[in-house]
Amino acid sequence: MPTERAYKIARLQIISAMTTFGTIGVFVRYIPLPSSEIALWRGVIAFCVLSLFLLGGEKTSSLKNYRTKLGRLFFSGVAMGFNWLLLFEAYRYTTVALATLSYYFAPTIVIIGSVLVFKERLCIKQIICFLISTAGLVMIIGVVGGGTNDFIGVLYGLGAAVFYAIVVLTNKATGVVPGLERTWIQFIAASIVLLPYTYFTNGFHIHEITMLGLVSLLIIGVVHTGIMYYFYFSSLSHLEGQKAAILSYIDPIVAIILSVTLLNETITLYQLIGGLLILGATLVNELRLKSR
Repeated sequence: MPTERAYKIARLQIISAMTTFGTIGVFVRYIPLPSSEIALWRGVIAFCVLSLFLLGGEKTSSLKNYRTKLGRLFFSGVAMGFNWLLLFEAYRYTTVALATLSYYFAPTIVIIGSVLVFKERLCIKQIICFLISTAGLVMIIGVVGGGTNDFIGVLYGLGAAVFYAIVVLTNKATGVVPGLERTWIQFIAASIVLLPYTYFTNGFHIHEITMLGLVSLLIIGVVHTGIMYYFYFSSLSHLEGQKAAILSYIDPIVAIILSVTLLNETITLYQLIGGLLILGATLVNELRLKSR
């Protein structure tokens, strides 16, 4: 059992991480680079930051311990890289709120993936949560106010959700690997695959970036990904699953609030209801799984 002090620190860490994650869409808006290049530099910078945490830690496992799992870890890292790319592209086409809400369809995709990949059986509650979440997605897609661009943005958000689900399912298939070491390897893989992808698609434009864009990129790489990933995984060992699941919903709430207040983006009542259906169904299903 964690001490009271360790619990408070862990709670503060995950709240800080989720609040920060919810702001990433705002910073992406100020980076005048292609989505693939933003994702690439995010991975490279975060890899460097996480390396410092691992080197400074008391317990750092050798890669030799995960030799048989490196293939799956690398694959999940590739999926993570394209997850970032598609999410950033979603921000380009639609509002941060709609991109975030469509992205949070990922847990529903994980449910279906678990059935297909691991042959898990769905209970009645999971089926109901899936149907409610899908209904919420239909509500969002059915009333996109920006026309074609909003629709494309939501599709990119769903694409990001698919790749996030692949990361989750691959992690599950990989087995037990400490969170920080797992993420460190995934950052390497994401950077390796995004490097040639960026070169052959849009090329590199980092030399053209504005000062505001550079600062925003550094914040995303150092703070959002490097430091906050460290906070997030460090907190999980001291928090119950249900508490972590509930606090994780700070992320979309912050994203929606900033989308409306700071970026002056609009979200209709119908879209908001659809988003609440997705988030609510996902939360109910997550709590059910964690309470076993």
